[in-house]
Amino acid sequence: MDVMSDVIKVGIADLASARHPGRLRTAGLGSCVGVALYDRRKKIGGLAHIMLPDSRQARGPIKLAKYADTAIPELVRQMEALGALRHDVVAKLAGGAQMFEHVSSDALKIGERNVEAVRAVLHLIGIPIVAEAVGGRVGRTVELDLEDGMYYVRTAQSEAQKL
Repeated sequence: MDVMSDVIKVGIADLASARHPGRLRTAGLGSCVGVALYDRRKKIGGLAHIMLPDSRQARGPIKLAKYADTAIPELVRQMEALGALRHDVVAKLAGGAQMFEHVSSDALKIGERNVEAVRAVLHLIGIPIVAEAVGGRVGRTVELDLEDGMYYVRTAQSEAQKL
């Protein structure tokens, strides 16, 4: 990863979209899912750090970027405002780990539920998933290069994997 590039940091339960040049980065993906969307023709991308699968669980005001069902449509909306065309957008996913070893309750398998929710929303709005690094028991940091759509996925135990 080139640390000299302009990097836009995306926080937990946050999202951002931008056009080339630059990169979008988020850290701390445990059970959360980092959803990278990219229009290669326009070199416009977006990154969401999704914490939970469904905004219907929310109490009080909804933070759009926190939930799969609200973050992904908002990210697409922002990218389209920058000139992206939905039919040219593809998705890459990372995260959704099971961070606790002895979890038997499905309600506590939040990483798995997040990945399923992200896949369902992307399918519903017609954006294909072209690569993913999900599941397992490791946290991840991801970076989307807006020049070529390369998605770098790094864990504490490994070098960056290119998706």
